[in-house]
Amino acid sequence: MTTELPGTLEQLPPEFFTAPEGGDIHAGNTRLRSSGCPVKAINYPVGGEGYVVADYETALKGFSDPRLSKRIDNAPAWFRDLVKDASPVLISNMLTADPPEHTRLRKLVSRAFVPRRMEVLRPRIQQITDELIDAFPEEGEVNLMEFAFSLPMRVICEFLGVPVADRPQLHSWGNWLSGAPYPDAESNEKLKDASENIERYLLDLLADRRANLGDDLVSILLRAADEEGRFTNDELVSTLVLLIIAGHKTTANLIGNGTQALLTHPDQFELLLNKPELAESAVEEFLRFESPVYRGTLRVAAEDMELGGCPIPKESFVHLLMGSANRDPEVFENPDELDITRTANRHLAFGQGPHFCVGAPLSRVEGQIAFTTLLRRLPGLRLAVPAERLEWLFDNSTSRGLVSLPVRYDARLAADTPQDA
Repeated sequence: MTTELPGTLEQLPPEFFTAPEGGDIHAGNTRLRSSGCPVKAINYPVGGEGYVVADYETALKGFSDPRLSKRIDNAPAWFRDLVKDASPVLISNMLTADPPEHTRLRKLVSRAFVPRRMEVLRPRIQQITDELIDAFPEEGEVNLMEFAFSLPMRVICEFLGVPVADRPQLHSWGNWLSGAPYPDAESNEKLKDASENIERYLLDLLADRRANLGDDLVSILLRAADEEGRFTNDELVSTLVLLIIAGHKTTANLIGNGTQALLTHPDQFELLLNKPELAESAVEEFLRFESPVYRGTLRVAAEDMELGGCPIPKESFVHLLMGSANRDPEVFENPDELDITRTANRHLAFGQGPHFCVGAPLSRVEGQIAFTTLLRRLPGLRLAVPAERLEWLFDNSTSRGLVSLPVRYDARLAADTPQDA
């Protein structure tokens, strides 16, 4: 149930993010967009103030509004203390900075993720994709989320030059860090352990790479840091943590969410199967239709302000709901329909403005390769359980993905075998 605040604001229950109404996140978003003020208040259980933005135009403005700060120091004292104590390794990168600091930190990594460089990586990403599928049974059933997480983790770790044996541990640490901070003390203690462990690991990696510079991403960052001469070790470590987290979880959800969408829309499945050249527009539609990042990362009102005509007090959290904005009927025709041929797809899945996701080119290439390869190599691909039994993960993080995705297929074709051979 919701209660009315004074004025035009509607107050949402504190479990809004972790327990959407009836488990149907899209039905809840439709109600939010169609009821009064585009900004809604959340009754934070910890006593803080928080607001969500559900419509496209207001979210778009929010992404570029300099009054919505990314700096931890602009957040309430209880939140600053919690984050700085539990996971200081997360707060020295471009995701928690405003210009001009954000501009300086983003410059550190932007040259490594330009689209043309990602295209150079395409053959290797294809090879990794095929190697992972080669490990599938000849026929039968797999949990496709294991593949969805393994592909981007292998790619980003190879890009970083991380040893194969260390990748499962990085995946585990990254999962803990992606949900920070947590509402309970026990989880925050585990978060603190993960933060300290990954910091030690990455400091050792930086020291090793300084002595043995190569062509990997860590070496690229170190060269950029030396050229600029104004990046600290804390900033380098925090940037690497950001790339590890963003570099695998978002793309994993893109692959899982997109595959689920295809398998529940047979006409779109057949269309992509027969026209793999639609992979680029298909990935954009998956990003819009079932956004892998449900809401934007930390934004705090740096001053008393208005957004969408609604008052927002200083130090309030403001959550831009990309998953809701991407289905706004004021912007997208038939927004609840999956259409992989959709053009002029102005979705907000990677954000917008100064903080537009720097890793978007890599995620797009990984998605294009993953979808076309799965459809080509696994004839008869289908869900192994009814769609309504699939469980969506709702937690403290900003991401939206499946707990598991059991699928069946009739055969596993060789990497170089056409499906109609």
